[in-house]
Amino acid sequence: MALVVNPQPFSRDVDRLFDAFFGGDREGARRWVPPMDLVEGDDHFVLKADLPGLGEEDVTIEVQDGTLKISGERRAEHEAHERGWYRIERPHGSFSRSLTLPDGVDAEGISAEFDRGVLSVRIPKPEERKPRRVEIKAGAAPNGNGGAPAVEGSAQEA
Repeated sequence: MALVVNPQPFSRDVDRLFDAFFGGDREGARRWVPPMDLVEGDDHFVLKADLPGLGEEDVTIEVQDGTLKISGERRAEHEAHERGWYRIERPHGSFSRSLTLPDGVDAEGISAEFDRGVLSVRIPKPEERKPRRVEIKAGAAPNGNGGAPAVEGSAQEA
């Protein structure tokens, strides 16, 4: 006589134990938000994003209205199985991160490179905005005769 055991109570206990050690998120329920660092240099900023498993063809970088947007998608690498034990913990799906750029950043000067799953975006700092002094030039008077313009009017004592 074969002993038939329902695996459900045991599998729930294993899942609870696994979740206690590795977090409570269930398969596919997590939203993938790649971690990013932003570091300031003397004349530029460097944004680094960890994008393991992605290549440059999987990522898009856009600059619009003073905002740098990095987006992409990491696809799931697993197949659904009817039987057997499996667990998916590596998050996947689309992501989008945005960064507001300082006023005056030259969008044409932004560059990016991908190396071993790390995206590095170099953002030049804007030129320091200095007040501009307007020079006053001496010139001919507006009436065209070289003299002071005539002002006409009247005054009355009250």
